[in-house]
Amino acid sequence: MWKEKVFQSSKRMAVPIMTHPGIEIIGKNVYDAVTDGKVHFEAIKALSDRYPSSVCTVIMDLTVEAEAFGASVEFYKNDIPTVIGRLLPDMQAVERLEIPDLGKGRLPQYLLANQLAVEHIKDKPIWGGMIGPFSLAGRLYDMSEFMMACYCEPEGAKVLLQKCTDFLINYCSALKQQGVSGVVLAEPAAGLLSNEGCEEFSSFYVRQIVKRLQDDNFMIVLHNCGNTGHCTPAMISTEASGLHFGNSVDMVDTLKECPKDVLVMGNLDPVSLFKSGTSDDVKKATRDLLERTSEFPNFIISTGCDVPPSVSLQNIEAFYAAIDEFNRLR
Repeated sequence: MWKEKVFQSSKRMAVPIMTHPGIEIIGKNVYDAVTDGKVHFEAIKALSDRYPSSVCTVIMDLTVEAEAFGASVEFYKNDIPTVIGRLLPDMQAVERLEIPDLGKGRLPQYLLANQLAVEHIKDKPIWGGMIGPFSLAGRLYDMSEFMMACYCEPEGAKVLLQKCTDFLINYCSALKQQGVSGVVLAEPAAGLLSNEGCEEFSSFYVRQIVKRLQDDNFMIVLHNCGNTGHCTPAMISTEASGLHFGNSVDMVDTLKECPKDVLVMGNLDPVSLFKSGTSDDVKKATRDLLERTSEFPNFIISTGCDVPPSVSLQNIEAFYAAIDEFNRLR
């Protein structure tokens, strides 16, 4: 089990959420990668060959699942797609909503990317990716409207959340069957809720996915970069093997709060540091975070969210150089 290797290793492992630099390395654009599973895989492979990440991750595209339900998506050449408009105008539409099969939209291309990664990358685990139930429901119903529905029409909101969860269980099952070692489940919109709201409208449903699919060889990593520290207890309650935090939390305080047998990941800023900072900035911030978290064997250094397009390769190299220097001194 890979999780046990983390605790047994004397070295600090690194798992940045990063695919966009690989797209640029192979000379493609974001549109190519999010619409073609082979291009997506080639980007994953290029990063795996070039950098010593402990795990390979896929593009954090939070439109794929909504598109499969029928939502409209706008594409860009060099940026991730976005959901436009509102698929579900009211609760009557929620009642009529059918759970899509896995042949809809771009799901086959994302499944292909994961399949190719498993077949061709043998020296490290592959983690697939998918959206969380609350974040998916918000993309189908409109996030502001869905937030209101959770408090004004909670039973209807929960019907939608359950349909989203049932679909995500199917999708995650397909990823698991392909041989990936885990899934990063991205639930950033849950950070908009209070801890109690997060427990009721997000964690309750995430826990269903965890209980159905997580085992010794397949882990769920719950990502919530919207959490500022206020809903960490709700994240812990999901029983996910890994928790991935954004750069709005204090990593040391978060590690103290999390169970020692849960892998905790984060939380270097992918935008202000990796994209806008210098290589010296990246190296210093990486070293500082490693030193501050050195007493926690369950910590894996990562970015706080997906590294965006157009990050300099020098900054990525500085990140890994700082980790290598830190590990050589341990």
